[in-house]
Amino acid sequence: MKRHPFLGMASSALLLAAASISPAWAAPELRFYGLVDVWAGSQRLPGARSEGLISDGGMSTSYLGVSASDEFAPGYKGIVQLEGFFRPTDGQWGRFDGDLTLARNANAGIESPYGTVRIGRVTSPLFVSTILFNPFVDSYVFSPIIAHTYLGMGTYPPYDTDQGLIGDSGWSRALQYESPDMHGLTVNVTYGASDSSEHNSAKKVGGRVMYASGAFAATAGYQYLSYNSSAGDLDQLMPGMTSQSTGLLGASYDFKVAKLFAQYLFTDNHRNGGNWKVNTSQLGVSVPIGKGSALAAYAYSRDSGGMHQTRNTWSLGYDYPFNKYIDAYVAYMRDEISDLSGGYTVGAGLRLSF
Repeated sequence: MKRHPFLGMASSALLLAAASISPAWAAPELRFYGLVDVWAGSQRLPGARSEGLISDGGMSTSYLGVSASDEFAPGYKGIVQLEGFFRPTDGQWGRFDGDLTLARNANAGIESPYGTVRIGRVTSPLFVSTILFNPFVDSYVFSPIIAHTYLGMGTYPPYDTDQGLIGDSGWSRALQYESPDMHGLTVNVTYGASDSSEHNSAKKVGGRVMYASGAFAATAGYQYLSYNSSAGDLDQLMPGMTSQSTGLLGASYDFKVAKLFAQYLFTDNHRNGGNWKVNTSQLGVSVPIGKGSALAAYAYSRDSGGMHQTRNTWSLGYDYPFNKYIDAYVAYMRDEISDLSGGYTVGAGLRLSF
C-alpha cells in the first residue's frame, strides 16, 4: 500500500516537535557518590597517652552524597546537594557522636552563566582555600595546617590551647554565591546566620578569591564570626568569646618534579577579659615518586596576648593510587605544643571513592 505524502510530512513534523520539547520533559540528573577512608596505626595527642587505633578518615573524612540538577531554561539549572559524614569502622553516622546528619553539605540553589547561588548548609570558603593549598588536602589526622586551624580551641581533641579557628568547616543557615570561572579567577561570598534562632545577632561572614593559570595558583580568604554572651550561642565552643576574624593567603606552583605549597593565616580573637592574635604558616611539597606521591608539610603557630603558646607540627607521607578510585597511604605526623608533652600519629590506610 502506497503511503500518502501528507502522512510522511506529518510524521516528520511530530518527530521534530518531540525532539524540540524533550529537554523540558527530561528527568533531573541524579548522582550518588561517596568516599570511604579507613586506617590503622598509633597516636598520642599532645599532653595525652599513646593508643593503638583502627579508625576512619586518615586522609579524607568518609561521606556519602547525592546531588540532583535540572535545567529549567537555557543555561539555568536548579541544583540540590545532600552530603553526610559517617564512620565506616563502627557503622555510625557523623564524624562524632551528635554530629549533624548532613554536616558536609545540605543545600539547594540555582546555577547560571552568572554564577551559582546556594541556600542551606555549605562548606565555608576559608576551609576550601585551606585544603586546596595543602599537600595533605583535608586530612584531619595527618595535616599540620588542619591540626593548627580546625583542631585547635573549642574542638576535639580538647587541647589546652587558645589557637585555632572557632566553628566548623560547614556553615548552616547560609547563603552562598560562587562566581563563574573568569579566565582562571573565581570569587566566593558566604553569609551564615546564627546556629540558633534564639540568637539572631550572631553571624558568620566569609569569602575567598582564587586564581589558577597553568602551574601557578593563589588564593586570599577571610572570615568573621560574631557571638552573643548568652549561654547556648556560638560562644559555647569557647566561653566568653565575642568575635574572631581570620585572613588567609595561599599559593602553589607545580614544577612537575615537585609541587610547592605555602599558606599564611592571621587570626584576631576577641573575648571578654582579653584579646589575642595568632600567626600561623605552613610550607608543603608533593613529589611524584613512581606511580604515587611523597608528601611533606611543616606548620608553625604563635599567639600573642593570650597564653603565649607556640605550636610546631610536621608530617611525612606517601600516597599510592591503584587506579583513579582506590589509593593506599602511609603517614607520620609529629605535633609539639608548648607546655604540653609532644604528640605523634603514625598509620597506614586505604581510601576508596565512587
